[in-house]
Amino acid sequence: MPGDPSPHASAPLRVAVLGFGEAGTEFARDLVALGADVRGFDPKVSAPQGVRECASDADAVRGADLIFGLTTAHEADSVLRQSLSGLTPGAVWAEANTGTPAAKVRLSEIAAEVGVDLVDVAIMAPVPGRGVRTPMNVSGSAARNFVIMMDGLGIPVELVPGPVGVASSRKLLRSVVYKGLAGAVVEGLAGAEAAGCADWFRDHIAAEFRSFDENTLDRLITGTHTHAARRADEMAAAADQLTELGITPHIAAAARDALRDIVFEQEATSRDSGEQ
Repeated sequence: MPGDPSPHASAPLRVAVLGFGEAGTEFARDLVALGADVRGFDPKVSAPQGVRECASDADAVRGADLIFGLTTAHEADSVLRQSLSGLTPGAVWAEANTGTPAAKVRLSEIAAEVGVDLVDVAIMAPVPGRGVRTPMNVSGSAARNFVIMMDGLGIPVELVPGPVGVASSRKLLRSVVYKGLAGAVVEGLAGAEAAGCADWFRDHIAAEFRSFDENTLDRLITGTHTHAARRADEMAAAADQLTELGITPHIAAAARDALRDIVFEQEATSRDSGEQ
């Protein structure tokens, strides 16, 4: 039956892939190579070789044991709703978009109306070159079923205890650092190119990254709170310099404002302590 994770089932796992973007295309291709019966749908992109191309989302999910939702976050709701008429009770819907935890919970409630268990899948690394073997975390009441299904194909998945939304929460909190860091590097490099020191900037930042160790995180946190006022002034100057170089200081200005908020909170705490 759909959703039955039994390793003794003789028939290949029936998988529907919705969305043939970067992740969907590689996932579908790899699942075929691993022996799954793969079908899918994307209104704009043809199915990869070996994947049965369907006429609609509902057509693609009909009879599937496992559905991978690999659309964008803003498309996820409509794709799920368009699939409802084809879903079989007991199927597992692996929602892998990068939406908020609350959005994933809403999707799980919609799926539950037709007896389908939606699990929250967080893809934890870039997909190109890794495909379906990209590290994944999963949470939700049916997460263990998903893990067993993927294990049957030789794909390890990390089970995160908790309901739908927990896996996405961890991914997005991590994204604050990784995507924020990437944005800072791109902005700093644009400034360095405008200032004529791009080569130095690249070498210097790369050397700093190589020096990171297990104590770096604590140093960043402690230093930020200890020197917030001075660093707020420094980032104000950095933002001004970028503006003078013709670069919009998105990240520098955000860092300046965040540091100023820390200073404000520290001053408020100090005042409250003095009044006691």
